[in-house]
Formats: sequence, structure tokens, C-alpha cells
Amino acid sequence: MVHDRTGEREKSPAMEIFLGQLKAELQRLADPERARILSRFFKTGKGEYGEGDVFLGITVPEQRSVAKRYHALSLKDIEKLLLSGTHEHRLAALLILVIQYKKADDRSRRKIIDFYLSHTGRINNWDLVDLSAEKILGDYLFEKDKSVLYRLAQSRNLWERRIAIIATFAFIKKNVFEDTLRIAEMVLNDQHDLIHKAAGWMLREIGKRDLKSEEEFLKKHHRSMPRTMLRYAIERFEPDRRRYWMSGTR
Repeated sequence: MVHDRTGEREKSPAMEIFLGQLKAELQRLADPERARILSRFFKTGKGEYGEGDVFLGITVPEQRSVAKRYHALSLKDIEKLLLSGTHEHRLAALLILVIQYKKADDRSRRKIIDFYLSHTGRINNWDLVDLSAEKILGDYLFEKDKSVLYRLAQSRNLWERRIAIIATFAFIKKNVFEDTLRIAEMVLNDQHDLIHKAAGWMLREIGKRDLKSEEEFLKKHHRSMPRTMLRYAIERFEPDRRRYWMSGTR
């Protein structure tokens, strides 16, 4: 097998077979009944956020197993998977990218980040975001300039906004909350409940580690927060405490 100086695999007929084998394996795992359920769950109907997405009906653990077996796929072939209209193809691409990122050196990680950011339009359902943003973009940006997250948080694209807030989970796990709190403020007036849910989830994760930090945010914003965001943020509070925070909301 041939590699260039950056570590990227060169294209060959064998690589095309490799990609074809991955797709064939996913097809063998397809479950039509589960696909119908997932299509409803991920809102693929006309006018819904996942409109037109096509599901094979494969579980995430099954997808992870496939991704591990094909973790050496080239970026060119990962791109082909991301451009697919089949949801599980795109998820396989991202799970492979997560594996490659973990194993990569600094130069290769930069290449993966550039690739990730140039394909955010194909990271276009909430599971695709949630299984990749923290592990790739968030991890990479922890000790770097984070302005890209603030740009994404202001995007007109729903999924880029979700990437921005979910990526900060990597910071939360290291007990750094500033960027999560700032982005949560930026999306307070967002019109989509998938952003409300994501921000509330991240606030809840802050609260698990530092309840004071979460409650300081709630003191400032609980009356104006979307109710979904607040419900997610206080989900693990005691009932009396949940009622207290919910009582003053709009």
C-alpha cells in the first residue's frame, strides 16, 4: 500500500474495493423495520429537520464495529461516504474520522480538522454532530483559538450551531466552562429546539461538575431561557429545585 508524505493513502483500485466492502457490510446489517422507526425518530418527513435522509436501520454499536474494521479508509473515500444520502454512510465516515483523529499526529490532526470544518454541511443530523463534534473539533481546540466555535454558533445552519455548543463538551470534561456558558448565552434566542436541547444538556453537564457555575447562569437567564433548554439543564435537580427554577420562566 502506498502513502504520501502526509500519511494520506494514495488512490488505487484496491481502495475502491475497500470502500465497496464497507458499504456492502452496512447493507448486510440493514433492518427495514428499524429503518422505518429511525426515519420517524430523526424527522425525515417533508419540512422536518432531517427531510429526505435515508436510513438502513443499523444500530450505533454495529456501526462502531464496522468503523473499527475500516478505520484506515482514505479521506477521499470518507468524503464519498459523507456525500452519500444514506445516513449510516455519513455516520460511518464520522466514526472512522474519530478513530483516525485519536491516532493522528499534530499535522494529521490539523488536516482532519480542516476536512471536518469543510464538510459541516454533511454533518446534518443531531447524532452525527453529537458523536463527532466533541471528540474531533472540541478536543483539538481545547488549548487553541476558539473563534471558529463562535462563528459556527452564529451560523444560519442549524447543524453548525449544534456543532459549536456540543464541541465544548470536551472543555467541560476538563472543567473549563467559559466557552460553553458564552455560547449558551449566544443561543438563548435560537428558534430551534435542537439547539435548546443541546445547550441545556451542556449546562447540565457543567452542573454535574460545578453546580455553582450552572446556577449562576440560571440566575441570570432562567426567566428568558427557552423552557426546553431550562428543562434539560435542571433535569437532575431535586423536584423542589426544578419547580423553583421553572416557576419564573417565560
